[in-house]
Amino acid sequence: MNRDWIATARTLSEALPYLQRYSGAVVVVKFGGNAMGDDEAMAEFARDIVLMKQVGMNPVVCHGGGPMINELLGKLGIESKFVRGKRVTTKETVEVVEMVLSGLVNKRIVQAINDAGGRAVGISGKDDDLMVCEVDDPELGFVGRPVEMNVQIIRDLYRAGLIPVIAPVATGMADNETFNVNGDTAAGAIAGALRADRLLLLTDVAGVKDANGEVLTAMHPDQVREMIADGTIAGGMIPKTETALEALQDGVRAVVILDGRVPHACLLELFTEHGAGSLIRSTPPSTRPRGLRQGDAGL
Repeated sequence: MNRDWIATARTLSEALPYLQRYSGAVVVVKFGGNAMGDDEAMAEFARDIVLMKQVGMNPVVCHGGGPMINELLGKLGIESKFVRGKRVTTKETVEVVEMVLSGLVNKRIVQAINDAGGRAVGISGKDDDLMVCEVDDPELGFVGRPVEMNVQIIRDLYRAGLIPVIAPVATGMADNETFNVNGDTAAGAIAGALRADRLLLLTDVAGVKDANGEVLTAMHPDQVREMIADGTIAGGMIPKTETALEALQDGVRAVVILDGRVPHACLLELFTEHGAGSLIRSTPPSTRPRGLRQGDAGL
């Protein structure tokens, strides 16, 4: 037992350079996938977010909720149609999407964070016109593409000691217009508008893999584009990496695609040398301070 205590103390001590480095940093975390429906995984995620806030970071949570939307649509007898793998969002469907995302899912995450000792506030892209969208693809209906971001409300919340939890539902240019926004897209747009230090995209895979199936721990945008072009990056990883590239162009310092199923994935990524996923960064650092993983020196 004493050895366990000593190991815990050593882990905390080794985390010191990272705790110092991320003090005051804005970190946007996209939370989604199967973990959202698991009470234990939800509680663990919430504790990690509270810890990030406690040590001086400014975490901003953006979430999805596809499985919950599918479940309620099925109960209501509303058929889901898909075009090229993307849900067609009709006026009837978008009302259900808003109920699930802004209501059930958002408040479940808020409650979990509050239960863990944090102070969370749930909002959507509609609040204070945070996210204004236009139609992304006419075939998809009310699926939005962010064209205007007003993130002062997020800054006001985290500066007041609160943790913003954001549902990816947005307003449009016309009155009474509601858009469903892909969770990764919304998180990338929010991170870009905040010029966040990190955007963490939690997914159900270990990260971006090369042609041999090995996870790449550090990547450059040119490498990502080449891998998309040659088909190494395919399927659902394409929109995630494209979101990463857009976020970097908008001023995010680095994006990490990591496996949200791994216990304490965010803490492993932020506070350990090895990290926990694929870090994508525009400009390789010229120096590497002791204790920081290769390709990830400095904010």
